[in-house]
Amino acid sequence: MRILFFTLAGALTLAACATSVGATEDRAVTAAPEASAGLERASTTPQQSSDGYYTSAAASVAQRAGDDFAPKAKNIILFIGDGMGVSTVTAGRIYAGQQKGLDGESYRLAMESLPWSAFSKTYSHDSQVADSASTATAMLSGVKTRSRTLGLRSGVSYGNCASQDGQGTDSLFEIAEAAGLATGIVSTARITHATPAATYSEAANRDWEDDAEVGDSGCKDIASQLIDWPAGDGFEVILGGGRGAFMPASVTDPETGEPAGRRVDGKNLTNVWLAKPGERAFIVDQAGFDATDFNSEAKVLGLFQPSHMNYELDRAGDKAGEPSLAELTRAAITRLSRSEQGYVLLVEGGRIDHGHHATNAARALGDTAALDEAVAAALEMTSEDDTLVIVTADHSHTLTIAGYPVRGNDILGKVAYGPGGMARADDGKPYTTLGYANGSTGCKPGEEDCAREDLTSVDTTDKDFHQQALVFQGSETHAGEDVPVYARGPGAELVRGTIEQNEIFHIMGRASGLVAYDED
Repeated sequence: MRILFFTLAGALTLAACATSVGATEDRAVTAAPEASAGLERASTTPQQSSDGYYTSAAASVAQRAGDDFAPKAKNIILFIGDGMGVSTVTAGRIYAGQQKGLDGESYRLAMESLPWSAFSKTYSHDSQVADSASTATAMLSGVKTRSRTLGLRSGVSYGNCASQDGQGTDSLFEIAEAAGLATGIVSTARITHATPAATYSEAANRDWEDDAEVGDSGCKDIASQLIDWPAGDGFEVILGGGRGAFMPASVTDPETGEPAGRRVDGKNLTNVWLAKPGERAFIVDQAGFDATDFNSEAKVLGLFQPSHMNYELDRAGDKAGEPSLAELTRAAITRLSRSEQGYVLLVEGGRIDHGHHATNAARALGDTAALDEAVAAALEMTSEDDTLVIVTADHSHTLTIAGYPVRGNDILGKVAYGPGGMARADDGKPYTTLGYANGSTGCKPGEEDCAREDLTSVDTTDKDFHQQALVFQGSETHAGEDVPVYARGPGAELVRGTIEQNEIFHIMGRASGLVAYDED
């Protein structure tokens, strides 16, 4: 077990936003606060409020809200299943039900129990099929931007540090901190990865997770932005993977015994975080998590892997152990619920996406089920009277469900019409219900007489099986169809119809009273 506590006496001070060549304007919210109706809470006009994407989305949400809408959401919890498109939800539903020994087809996921729903359009400013950085920015800052960029408006140029000037945004988390709310982020991916990083960072390149990646561009790396985040008193709880971005190679990783990271500035940013005012805990494994009192005033930084956390199906094989996404969610809600002002929490099932990129449906669906268990935990711990819960995805994947399998057929299995009725394609070979439109399991370019693998003797339900793909691609790609949005709580009625993805920010901002609008 490894758990560290650090306390400093004296007045609380906030780190000033570091400046460098090409850095954007100070990210602290500058507009004068206005009193919001429904909640005794300050609301703010963020710096991106004149952006065309922002104003259009705000107007659409305002139209649905009507004149009598009053903000009543004390708390906001946003769940993002990275890559959890409609086919993933459907397959995940069947998988979760079958894993429980139930009828998978009629099984109901916790997220599907939420009373309001919509479809979200996921394109970015410059891409029909977007990435996680631009889509997360849309949901957390209310603007559509260029793919592969974080927390910036569409005037930024990818990879150009100087172009960040004048393109900054205030995320919902920065706005919440300015209003005195508690904030937290939970992810099974690196905490500096695209989706969680959109809560606190601005980067013309989403890969600038540490200073080795930034190089001499003049911009500040994402890990440093998290440690030096100037919003309010900072995150109360941060739980995920990605220790490597915070440590140099000269430090030994507390779990692996190998070089901890690749920072070139020599800084161990976890020590910098621990040295900040107030009681703080840094944890790296299950034992440290179990020993942490989340019902206390301590701020908690948990980084459970050098890179991404384990897939849900692999957690049991990790000797040191790490908490499940549901456990992390319960801990975060426990810590944040201590705030009398309310809180904003992001929970990401980050590795659904990675399973799909590998055409490994078992692990993608295992993590989908794990996210749903986290949703169930949140619904159990919160009230629909004061907490808006939204569950959605940033984008989809090319997963398909096809072939006329008999009801009850293993969702990971080969298509069967019934007992002994194995389906075969025109090449005479069996095929699986789940497949991918592209990926690394297809025929390689230039390969002569490419033939599809015969799956007759292959256990396609094994977690290491990779589904077959139609078009060869080094890594399976994202897909561009709309994704589902589910909601419960104050303001959930604004989640209906087919919406622009950046409207999700305005739904949360309006429901919580954190964001000011002209008609307020």
